[in-house]
This record gives sequence, C-alpha cells and structure tokens, in this order.
Amino acid sequence: MSSVLIVDDHPVIRAAVKMVLEQERFTVILEASTGVEAVQMIREHSPDLVILDLDIPNLDGLDVLSRIKASGASNRVLVFTAKAAQFYVSRCMREGALGYIAKTNDLQELRKAVQAIMNNYSYFPRLPESSVSMNDVQRSELQMIESLSDRELSIFQCLARGSSNKDIAEAMLLSHKTVSTYKTRLIEKLNVKSLVHLRDFAKRNQLI
Repeated sequence: MSSVLIVDDHPVIRAAVKMVLEQERFTVILEASTGVEAVQMIREHSPDLVILDLDIPNLDGLDVLSRIKASGASNRVLVFTAKAAQFYVSRCMREGALGYIAKTNDLQELRKAVQAIMNNYSYFPRLPESSVSMNDVQRSELQMIESLSDRELSIFQCLARGSSNKDIAEAMLLSHKTVSTYKTRLIEKLNVKSLVHLRDFAKRNQLI
C-alpha cells in the first residue's frame, strides 16, 4: 500500500495531481494546503511520497523540507512548483528532495518523476550552463542571490511582490520585528537603496 501527500494551496492543482497519482495506483492520497498542515500530516501519517509546492502559506516549502530533514523522516519528496529552477533546485537537493518539476511542464512529466522517485531514482531538471555572454552585473547579482539563506530568499520574493511586513510575518509565522530585520539585511546584502530597487532586482532576475 503506497501513500502520498499533496501539498499545494490551490485546489485545482491538487485535483490535477491527484488524478495522476490515482493512475499510479496510490491507495492513500492525502492533501494539505499550508506548510503547518503538511508538517502535521507528515508526522501523523508518514506518507511514502510528498509532492510539495514551495510557495505555500504558514511555513513555505523550503521550511517544510528542512523540518522533514531535521526529523530524520524517510519520506520521499518531489517538489512541484512554479518557482525558477535555477535558484531553487540546489537548495531543495540540500534539504533532501529527490526531484524537482516545474508546473509549466505537462502532467506526463510529473508522472515520470513520481515513477522515478518511487523506484529509488532522483528526478531533477538539467540546468543550463552559465552563459559565457553573461555580463558582470548579471554574474554579480546571481552570486548575491545564491548567498541568501532560504528564509532570506523567501522574504525577498514576498517583499518584491509588494507584501507588507505584517502580511509576511503572518504568512511565515514570524514576528514583525524579525521581518523588519530581514528586510534591512536584504537591502544591505543585495546592495539596493529601497524596496523599489529590490523589486527591480527581483524582476530582472525572474524571481517574480
């Protein structure tokens, strides 16, 4: 008997993924819409496979991955997300994910990834090599992004999308003061002058 947990805050996405999993003969299919709910269900049900979106409320996907790894649980995790692979694949691998699929792919690709992981293989996209035509500014900005912690990167994207400190604090279960500290640190680390420049930086690097 194989069990799986789908973690995504969009019901339509969960329904589409569930159809694929039913065809793959999973007998127990669980669903969660937030990071907190996912962590609780993983602890209670220990599903064989977790299909995890990164952009979820109340602990994002990277937080969930980190908690699974810290707990020593044996769940296999496949990340299924709209976030840019070049900035997230290595982070997910470090936190123990066995696969990474972009939501822009068709569901057949998801099926292939599920089959690979359930047969003890990993399934990650091949990322393009660094372009020799990349200019010094692009290279420098990529290095800055890579230097951010997982939490810094998540908050950076929230700020760039226009979320307030209060909204971010509530979504990530942090204090307002902690978010404010991250905001100041990000402006310093990314060498920008304001939130407007922070948003431009994110757009330029396809993070929003």
